[in-house]
Amino acid sequence: MVATVETFASRLASAAAASGSLLCLGLDPDGMADAAAAERQCHQLLEATLDCVCAVKPNLAFFEQFGSAGYAVLERLRAAVPSDRLLILDGKRSDIASTMTAYAVALFDVLGADAVTVNPLLGGDSIAPMLNRPGRGVFVLARTSNAGAADFLDRPLGPGDVPLYQRVVDEALGWGPAGAVGFVVGTTAPDAVAEVRRLAPSAPLLLPGVGAQGGALEAALEAGLDADGGGALVSVSRGIAAAEEGAAVAARDLRDRINAVRSGT
Repeated sequence: MVATVETFASRLASAAAASGSLLCLGLDPDGMADAAAAERQCHQLLEATLDCVCAVKPNLAFFEQFGSAGYAVLERLRAAVPSDRLLILDGKRSDIASTMTAYAVALFDVLGADAVTVNPLLGGDSIAPMLNRPGRGVFVLARTSNAGAADFLDRPLGPGDVPLYQRVVDEALGWGPAGAVGFVVGTTAPDAVAEVRRLAPSAPLLLPGVGAQGGALEAALEAGLDADGGGALVSVSRGIAAAEEGAAVAARDLRDRINAVRSGT
C-alpha cells in the first residue's frame, strides 16, 4: 500500500479543522526598541490568540532589522508555534534559482516554515527550489493589498489582455505539485479574490489587508473560500496587535466573523 503524502493544502485543511479557524496572526513587531522587545510582543500576542488562529505569519523584515539578535528570535518563535498550527514566513523572496535554493534552506530547514511568500516575476525556475519539500508550500504574490498594486498587477500586458495578476495565477498553477502553490490576494480587492478563486479553484489563498488597510473581510472571504468552505487564510497583523479591545478579544471577534461567513450566517 502506497503511503499518501500530505500536501500543503491538506495540511492547511487539517490546521483549520484543529483550530476551528481560518484566521492567520500576522507578527509585525513595528516600532520596537530592540529584538528583545519584539520577542516579548510576539509571545504576548501568541499567548492571547493561539486558540483563535490556525496559522502564524511573522514578517521577516521586522526581525531582520535587528541583525543576529532578530534572527535568533525567529528561530525561537518556531518552538512557540504548536505543531497543529502553520508557520508562514513572509519575506516575498525572489531571485535566481541558486539563490532561492539558499533561501529555501534558510526558511524551511533552519527556521522551520510550513510556507513562505514569494515574488513570481523572475519566473518558474526561480520558484522551483522552494517547491521540493513535500507538505510545504509557497504563496505567490498575485494581487497584493497595497494601493500601489494597481500600478502593475491590475494592468494588462497588452491590448485585450487580462490583468497581470491573472496571468501570474494562470502561469504559477503549473509550477509545483498539487496543493503546493497558493496565492496572496488582498482583501482590499474582493473582485480580484473572486477571479483568483475562479482561476485556481483549489489553491490555498492568503488574504491580507483586513484592519489597518481597510480590507473587506466578509466580501473577500466569500469570494475566496473553496468548494469545501476552506482553502483561505485571513491574515491580520495590526488589527489584532493594536486593537483597543485587546488582542484576545480582537482575534476572537475576527475568528467568529470568519466562521459566520463559512456557515452562511
